[in-house]
Amino acid sequence: MDLVYLFYAEDRIVIPFFDFDPWLGKRLAGCHSGYWDRHNSRYILKYRLSKKQYGEVFAGRPFLEVREDSVRINGFFGRAWPAGGETGMEPVSLPCPYIQKPEHFLDEHIELLKTELHSRKYSRRTIGMYVHYNRALCRHLQKSPEEMTDSGIKAYLAYLDQDCELSASSMNLALSAARFFYNEVLKRNLAVEQFRPAGGRRLPAVLDQSEVLRLLDMEQNPKHRLLLMITYSSGLRVSEVVALKKKHIDFARKTILVHNGKGRKDRYTILSARASDFVQEYCGLFGIENWLFPGRNSRRHMTIRSAQHIFEKALRKAHIPKTMSIHSLRHTFATHLLENGTDIRYIQDLLGHTSITTTERYTHIARRSILKIKSPLD
Repeated sequence: MDLVYLFYAEDRIVIPFFDFDPWLGKRLAGCHSGYWDRHNSRYILKYRLSKKQYGEVFAGRPFLEVREDSVRINGFFGRAWPAGGETGMEPVSLPCPYIQKPEHFLDEHIELLKTELHSRKYSRRTIGMYVHYNRALCRHLQKSPEEMTDSGIKAYLAYLDQDCELSASSMNLALSAARFFYNEVLKRNLAVEQFRPAGGRRLPAVLDQSEVLRLLDMEQNPKHRLLLMITYSSGLRVSEVVALKKKHIDFARKTILVHNGKGRKDRYTILSARASDFVQEYCGLFGIENWLFPGRNSRRHMTIRSAQHIFEKALRKAHIPKTMSIHSLRHTFATHLLENGTDIRYIQDLLGHTSITTTERYTHIARRSILKIKSPLD
């Protein structure tokens, strides 16, 4: 494949594979921004990349962007041919199976769903995901909500597993979104008997202490280093660390107030002395008064995706060949506390877990007791 095709849809970008191209497949998998649709031999990008990122992924290979109103070739001429307009050209018409299907989850359905969710004080993220999955369900089946059936919802869940290869948690979210809309909003009593997708109990990946130190030492950007340092030393979720403000940090008591965390709950967690000193230096150096990690627009905080990219780049800089996300620093925090003898009930409070069962999984990772056991060979 000499030319890469990108077909733009409303919420994704489709890259069809017209023949087997292991080089391109490996490059796309390395950008961690989508998934492989093996049934249709295509790669689905969930996030729109910047021109620089496209250049890094395709490594100089020309690519053609197909949008609703224009076609642009990058790498040859860099020009766009508009559909119609002053040039007198005919509108671009490309018969292709990857063009977005018509929408059947209409604005009135979205408004009904949002109203019900807002009335129950659901978070903005949950509202967005519920709208997304209900819209995707109707689009995939090409049915309106009034035509939806139990068998249709089951077929959509099978599609998410077989073609999209989504995790059990993502499939569960799609099922919850459908159940809420059809049962709570439309009162149609659908998907009630549908079994929830079973997910295996996988142990989270963690770093050892030498890897954590190498990760922090290799990061030279003060903002990025502090982000990683606080995430690990305080056991924060990525959504919590990017939303930190200077006023949330109590330097005297060495604590951090996690405001409006998961489940809209506040809690306190610890702040290491080393991180505390670094925060004060960082705030003085960059004149931080509000958001601890401001985004490009100083009135907003850094995005979650930016924080994830920072961690992924730090892993590569530190030459740590483990497959993990920035959330792994939270897992590492809990595991290291447990290995150092901290009571599991205190760890539960610091992490903000509602159930002790969620915290107990770290006992399977911690080596505090396992290290005392000798192998029969020894």
